[in-house]
Amino acid sequence: MTEHAPLIIDVAGTDLSATDRRRLAHPLVGGVILFARNWQDRAQLLQLTADIKAVRHDLLICVDHEGGRVQRFRTDGFTHIPPMRALGELWMRDGKAGEGSGAMRAIDAATAAGYVLGSELRACGVDFSFTPVLDLDWGESGVIGDRAFARDPRVVALLARALMQGLLQAGMANCGKHFPGHGFVRADSHTEVPVDRRSLKAILADDAAPYPWLSTVLTSVMPAHVIYPRVDARPAGFSAKWLQDILRGRLRFDGAIFSDDLSMEGARRLDGRLVSYTDAGVAALNAGCDLVLLCNQSLGAGEAVDELIDGLAAAQAAGRWQASGASEARRQALLPETLPQPWDELMVQPAYMHALDLLP
Repeated sequence: MTEHAPLIIDVAGTDLSATDRRRLAHPLVGGVILFARNWQDRAQLLQLTADIKAVRHDLLICVDHEGGRVQRFRTDGFTHIPPMRALGELWMRDGKAGEGSGAMRAIDAATAAGYVLGSELRACGVDFSFTPVLDLDWGESGVIGDRAFARDPRVVALLARALMQGLLQAGMANCGKHFPGHGFVRADSHTEVPVDRRSLKAILADDAAPYPWLSTVLTSVMPAHVIYPRVDARPAGFSAKWLQDILRGRLRFDGAIFSDDLSMEGARRLDGRLVSYTDAGVAALNAGCDLVLLCNQSLGAGEAVDELIDGLAAAQAAGRWQASGASEARRQALLPETLPQPWDELMVQPAYMHALDLLP
């Protein structure tokens, strides 16, 4: 049977329980996503990540750590990364004659932000952050808001490329989100099912424009839990048309595709009905996702996590989805290839100290 570990799950606390270890050892689990509740201090985080790797060395340890209001670790020396809008605003401060000085400073600052973010996480054993946001700042979406670099897709693409360069210098892959764009809709897909009624032509020319422009540096993509009814009746993350025909085919993206959190309202309603975590996971995998996330469900007894693990195994045995060697290769390609720099050494590294000075 082809090996494929598509599940990214969470753990309940600041250390691993026997239940956490059992779940992480399951062959369908490919990684773990950490949250603020998994953080106490750097020593504890380093121990937690080491314990996760002791269960399986190839587990991908992930976190949503973008900067601004989406930054899980904020104390014990972690730098407060500015929201991405601060970089876009720096770009717009372009000098009296528009000579480009603001844009150049913003690009340098974005690279610095990526390097600081990635190197601090890696020093604590974290492999991967779901960043950067490529959504456009239309001024409509509260859930996106200042997480977006700018309204202009050209500015977004250039600043994102710079941030990705900083991540790469730290030995970390990247994730562009939320394909093809979440910034135009007001509704929050955590609690509602947003609908964007624009045409495919309009979306590709504007919100989705950064994706092909970043084709040589983009290592993974997370689709939006948004329905674009003029393209498909299903949200993008459950749509073969969006993921296979457009993202893979038309835009020629060959990196990993993550589903967004399957516990979000935008993931639980497919074709007008409420579906189980297993059905949502199977739908995402069959649409073209390589990896599926289930977040914040390990608290208490964590029945939803076991339901998804067991349900996905049963669905695979019944032929409802097929393991993909290509998907597994994409997952493993996100694992760092270099050893991280220890925290104390990082703090006095000239490149790191210079990067701190460049942050807005």
